[in-house]
Amino acid sequence: MPEGRAAAPYVPPFPPRPPRRLKLGQLVAAGRRNWLAVWPAGAFNRDVIFTRILFRDIVVCNSPETVAEAFVEQHEAFQRKSPQHRHALAPLLGDGLFVSDGPLWRERRRVVAPVTHASRLPELAPAITEAAAERAAAWRALPPGTALDVLEEMGRLTAEIICRTIFGRALGAEAAADVVAAFAEYQALVDQTDLISLLGLPDWIPRPRNARLRAAVGRIHAVVDRLIADILARGAGEASLIRAMAEAKVPGTDRPMDARAFRNEAIVLFMAGHETTANVLAWACFILSQDSASAARLRAELDAVLGGRAATLEDLPRLPFARAVIEETMRLYPPVPLLSRQAIAPGRIAGREVKPGTMVLVAPWLLHRKPALWENADAFLPDRFLPGAARPHRHAYIPFSVGPRVCTGQHLGLAEAVLCLATLFGGVEMELVPGTEVKPVARLTLRPGAALPMRVRPRA
Repeated sequence: MPEGRAAAPYVPPFPPRPPRRLKLGQLVAAGRRNWLAVWPAGAFNRDVIFTRILFRDIVVCNSPETVAEAFVEQHEAFQRKSPQHRHALAPLLGDGLFVSDGPLWRERRRVVAPVTHASRLPELAPAITEAAAERAAAWRALPPGTALDVLEEMGRLTAEIICRTIFGRALGAEAAADVVAAFAEYQALVDQTDLISLLGLPDWIPRPRNARLRAAVGRIHAVVDRLIADILARGAGEASLIRAMAEAKVPGTDRPMDARAFRNEAIVLFMAGHETTANVLAWACFILSQDSASAARLRAELDAVLGGRAATLEDLPRLPFARAVIEETMRLYPPVPLLSRQAIAPGRIAGREVKPGTMVLVAPWLLHRKPALWENADAFLPDRFLPGAARPHRHAYIPFSVGPRVCTGQHLGLAEAVLCLATLFGGVEMELVPGTEVKPVARLTLRPGAALPMRVRPRA
C-alpha cells in the first residue's frame, strides 16, 4: 500500500444484485430461498417503488420521507401486518403483538410495553452481565482453537438472558438449545412468499403447514409453557416482570389479560428478546473476525475500560466504539430486514393513491444501504455512529422499526448487545473456521446462514 493511503474499509458479504428486475418465476423462486436476492441494483437508489405482483399492488418506501408517510403519519391506514407476515407468525405467536392490529394491538401494547421499557434497564442489566460473564468464562475454559457455532452460542446466551431478565429464572442449557434449534427450523420451513395472498384470494383460506413446522412450534411452546406454569404456580410472592404483566389490568377494565392472550404475549417477548439480538451479535463477531483494524480498536477500548472484567450498565457511556460496532452492524444487517404492512384504508404515498389491500413495504435492507443516505453504503464504518459524527435522519436508520409499532424493547436490546459483545470479545480471540462461506439469508430474520463456525482462543 502506498505510504499515506488509508486502508480500504471492509465490505461484508451481500447477495449479488440482479442488473434488472427479475421475471415473476425468478422472483418467486429467489424469494423463497432468500428474499435479499430479489432486489435489483437500481432498487437501492429509488425513493419509492410502485409495482404489482400477480393480483397484489405493492409499494416499497425507500426514503426517510416515504417511510414517515407510511409508518408514522398514516399509521392507522397502514398498521396491519401483511398477509405473509401474519400467516408466517400466527402458528407461533397467535394474536400476539407482532401479528395483531387495531384496538386489540393498542390494548395489548399498553400492557406489554412496560415490561421492556428503558426505565427497567438498571434492574435488568445485572442479569445480562451475569449471563454474558458465564458464557465468556465457558469460552475461555475451552481448549485453544475449539470450534463453536457462534450463531447457536449467541442464541443460547440471549435465550438465557431473556429468561433471567423477563421471566425471573434461569432457562438452562438443554431448554435453550431446544428453543434455538426449533426456531431455526421454523424459519427454514415457513412460507416466504404467500402465493395465496399474491393471487388475491381471501385471507381466511388456510395456509399449508407441514408436520415439521408444527413440531418446531410445539417444542418452543413447551419451553415457554413450562416457564409460565412455574411462575404462576409460585403465587403472589413471585417477583418477575412476566408475573407483573400477567397481573396488570387491561386498559379501561379491571381485569388482567386472559390466559391465552398472556401466553401469546409471553411467547412474543421470549422470541423477540433472543432471536434478533443473537443475530446481531453473531454478525458483529463475524465482521470483527474479518476487519482486523476495527477489532484492534475495540480491544483497545475494552482493555482500557474493562481490564478483562465483564461489562456493566455503568460502563456503557465509556464504550462508544463497542456501541458504534453494534449500531453499524445493525445498519448493514438489520435484524428484521423487511417490514411489511397491508393497507386497511385509503392513503397516499409520494403523492400517489394507495388503495386498501395494497402491500406497503419498508425494507431496512434497502434503506440502510441507499447511496444517497450513506457514503460507501456497503462498507463497515463504525465511525458513522461515534459521538460527534453526523447522525442519520431519524427515518433513515430503523433497525427497530419506526412509528407507533416501533420495538418496545429497543433500548434494552441495544444495551444487551453492547454488554454481551464487550464481555465476550474482551476475553477471547475469534477466527472464522477456514473454508466457511458466510452469506446473509433472510427468512423471518436476517441470519449469517444456518451456522457460523468460529475458533475461539483465550486472549494472552
